[in-house]
Amino acid sequence: MKITIAGGSGFLGGAFADTLLEKGHEVFILTRKKKESGRTGLTYVQWLSEGSRPEHELVGIDVFINFAGESLNSGRWTTERKERLLMSRLAAANEAVRIMAAMEEKPKVHIAASAVGFYGTSDDKTFTEVSPSGNDFLADVVKRWEDASLQAAHFGIRTVLCRFGIILDGKEGALPRIALPYKMFGGGTVGSGRQWVSWIHLDDAVSGILFAIENEGVSGPVNFTAPEPVPMKEFGKTVGKVLGRPHWLPVPGFALKLLLGEMSTLVLEGQRVLPEKLHDMGFNFRFPELEPALKNIYKS
Repeated sequence: MKITIAGGSGFLGGAFADTLLEKGHEVFILTRKKKESGRTGLTYVQWLSEGSRPEHELVGIDVFINFAGESLNSGRWTTERKERLLMSRLAAANEAVRIMAAMEEKPKVHIAASAVGFYGTSDDKTFTEVSPSGNDFLADVVKRWEDASLQAAHFGIRTVLCRFGIILDGKEGALPRIALPYKMFGGGTVGSGRQWVSWIHLDDAVSGILFAIENEGVSGPVNFTAPEPVPMKEFGKTVGKVLGRPHWLPVPGFALKLLLGEMSTLVLEGQRVLPEKLHDMGFNFRFPELEPALKNIYKS
C-alpha cells in the first residue's frame, strides 16, 4: 500500500511508519521542511508551508493518516498555549481534508488521531464509543478536532477517529516520566490515586491501527485503550513492582496543581475507557493487562 502520514516523525507516527516500512509498504511523511529520507520506501513531502501543494506528490495514496498536533504535555496551559493546542490540531485536520478533497483519486481510508479526553473525566463512570462528550477544555478540543477530521467522510472516504489513551513505551510518551521517580526510589501515589488510567501498549496501538485500515467495517470513533484500565494507585504500584522499586512517596494533588497549573488534570484526573469497538470487531490485544505490558517494555 501507499500510505501518507502527517505527524510521521513523532512518537506514534514514527513507530507506525517503521512498522509499515518493515512490511514493505510505501510511506510518505508530511513535513514542514523538505528533506531527503535515505530509506527505501520512505519519501518526505512538504506541507503546511507557503506554496506547498502536497496533493501533487501524493498520487495513488491508499491510506491517509493524520497524527499531527502540538503535544499536550510540553508546557503550562496558558491562555496562549491552549489556543495553540487547539489551532495546531484544527490546522492539520483541515489541511488533511483539503488535500484529500483535491486528490483526483481519493484514499480508501482516513485514520485521524483523537484522544479519550473526548469523554471528560470521572472516577466512577465507564466510557465506550457511544458515550457523550465531556465539557472541559480537553473534551472541547477533542470534539472540535474530530469534527474537522470527519469532513473527509463527505468525500466518501472511510474515516476512523482513534481515541488514544496513554500509549506505553519505555523511551517516549508518558511512561518514562511516570517511571523516573520509581527508578530513583521516590515513586508513590499521584493525587488521590483513584483517577483512572486508560492505557495501551505501543505495539497494540500500532497493530490496532493496521487492523482499522484492513477492516472495512471499522469507522467513526474507536477507543484505543487496553481492556483493563486501572486506577492511578494500582498503575504506580505495578510500575514499582516491575522495576523492583518501592511505592511509598505520595505526590499531593495540590503540589502538582501549583507546579503545572491546569495541565495537572492530565495526571490528577482520568476516565475509565473500554475498547468496545475493537473487541466487537475481533481485535486481539497482545497486552490486555498492565503488568505483562510493563514487563515486556522493561524486559523483566
